[in-house]
Amino acid sequence: MSSTGKSRWANDEEDAALEAQRKREKEEKKRLKAEKARKIEAERQEREAAATAQRLREQPAQDQQSANGPPAKRRRLSQDRETGTGGAGTVNNGNESSSSNRLLLRFEGGPFGRCRSVENYDKLNDIEEGAYGWVARAQEVSTGKIVALKRLKLDPKDRSGLPVTGLREIQILKDCNHRNVVKLQEVVVGEDTSKIENIFLVLDFIEHDLKGILEDMPEPFLASEVKTLLLQLASGVNYLHDNWILHRDLKASNLLLNNRGQLKIADFGMARYVGDPPPKLTQLVVTLWYRAPELLLGATRYDRAIDMWSIGCIFGELLTREPLLQGKNEVDELTKIFELCGVPTEETWPGFKRLPNARALRLPTASKSSPATSFLLRAKFPLLTAAGVSLLSGLLSLDPDKRPTAKEMLDHEYFRQDPKPKQEAMFPTFPSKAGQERRRRRQTPNAPVRGQQAADLGAVDFSGIFSGREREERGGGFALRMV
Repeated sequence: MSSTGKSRWANDEEDAALEAQRKREKEEKKRLKAEKARKIEAERQEREAAATAQRLREQPAQDQQSANGPPAKRRRLSQDRETGTGGAGTVNNGNESSSSNRLLLRFEGGPFGRCRSVENYDKLNDIEEGAYGWVARAQEVSTGKIVALKRLKLDPKDRSGLPVTGLREIQILKDCNHRNVVKLQEVVVGEDTSKIENIFLVLDFIEHDLKGILEDMPEPFLASEVKTLLLQLASGVNYLHDNWILHRDLKASNLLLNNRGQLKIADFGMARYVGDPPPKLTQLVVTLWYRAPELLLGATRYDRAIDMWSIGCIFGELLTREPLLQGKNEVDELTKIFELCGVPTEETWPGFKRLPNARALRLPTASKSSPATSFLLRAKFPLLTAAGVSLLSGLLSLDPDKRPTAKEMLDHEYFRQDPKPKQEAMFPTFPSKAGQERRRRRQTPNAPVRGQQAADLGAVDFSGIFSGREREERGGGFALRMV
């Protein structure tokens, strides 16, 4: 092979021309970049000059204001949407930054506007009054649509403005969009806008609440109907929990049912957003008959398990048409819980003795401890299937960690067994009390009022809670015994 041949890697005229072109393009890019930097610097200097002139013009007014008091804080405006430039240069520790202005976080939102007047609605009749407001049936004047008007309760002595419970309820209802959660249509106010006493939530009107139906039914719901109601309740609660919302007051009177068999969760006066791990929260939540044992024992850190306990109480109420645990006070409520679910031990509820109200309790010894929860529930609900007892005992587990989540409840075997859940369209209908007259109700406890003090149980003796169960009730040829 000849060594004098021209290498194919050698530079020729074409390579030299290509190299010269690349060099010219690179120099042109550098020139454009430098020109852009000079333009940015000139604009910055112009803005600084304008800001300095503005400060000089405002100096006499600032001197006068400083004599009268400290100046008000000025908000830094975000950049113009189109140009991306701000009203002043970036300053770090008093030194001017050579970089361009920082971008500020911008939250998109609808425009602010005046609320409509409640005079756009004609009140038809009162429905009920709760701890955080009263509800009336009303008709929109322009459309004739029937709605529910909930007026927020405000303490006239409280000068802090709208209570946090009302703000939370409005925020949560505006954020929620689920078929099993009541829908907030708008917020309206009274004609006198100088006062905040008249604030109304316009909600979907639902014909019944579950408690009113249970009080008037001659017979309990069928098993298929109970399953339909529980599935809808679990679906709505699962949506709330997936969006980090605790309802904290689930009970039969807060569950609405329309004439098409659709259940909706209502009354979010005690609801709030939580995180993971949950923050320190007030223990005075949930109506007494539906309050979880950890709340009665003073827990201040709790999660979605308190809502699941309330669902268990509602489950039992659907089966018997009576509230499951009707305690007269916190001590009596704990007594009824222990009678139905057994007395807690370190095996069944690890760490419960560390709760504030559990340290002074006197509980039965291990030899006198209560039977298993499932056995007690089987005795109380003899017609409930084994899968139903399993679900109910799980929801009423004393240990919050052992209660199923709403999602796990939706997948439970109980809903797959016969009889299958009844279709909503086949659900029975009932005459609507809310649409005809003021509701006459039996006396039942209300939700705790914000600002109240939680009960301190002190030293309570539960050691004799099962002392009467060794006595037998004898019938014709057989004996019944609770062991």
